[in-house]
Amino acid sequence: EGEAARLFRIAAAEGDVAGLVYLATCYEHGRGVEEDQIEAVRLYRLAADQGHPKAQCFLGVCYEKGTGVGKDEREAARLYGLAADQGNATAQFRLGMCYSVGRGVQRSEGDAARMLTLAADEGHAEAATEMGVRYEYGRGVEKDEAEAVRLYTQAAEKGHTRALLRLGVCHCYARGVEKDEGEAV
Repeated sequence: EGEAARLFRIAAAEGDVAGLVYLATCYEHGRGVEEDQIEAVRLYRLAADQGHPKAQCFLGVCYEKGTGVGKDEREAARLYGLAADQGNATAQFRLGMCYSVGRGVQRSEGDAARMLTLAADEGHAEAATEMGVRYEYGRGVEKDEAEAVRLYTQAAEKGHTRALLRLGVCHCYARGVEKDEGEAV
């Protein structure tokens, strides 16, 4: 057993919920312990049941993908909702995408935009890019190309490649900015 996993195990045994989450991540990815998806899910569940938002989100991913547990998109969305309510930006993003396509929840562009906006406001680059696309094309929100450019720029500054592409398109075709093919390249 790796030293990190050993220390996480001790912390978890002492009641540290974050220790459970870190240990679960070790099992999920085989870091310092033999990979064991079922044990990862068990540990994530213990932490999620104690209200830990990262554990709720990570467990939601397990349910969404069917990793270490039977695939259950409704349970994934429920867990994302619990974590999103606590301000977890990744959960807000994932729940927003669930609403966008109707995965585990009833499809709702309005709820998708609301969740994605929360995540983008927390600095989640992928959520900012997704909201940029929605503003660029008026999908679930009123069309606002300038807002799309602002969101693409926010995500591009974090190195998000899709945002860089969309920002280049905006500069090339004067969407929300003056046409600047040099900036687009």
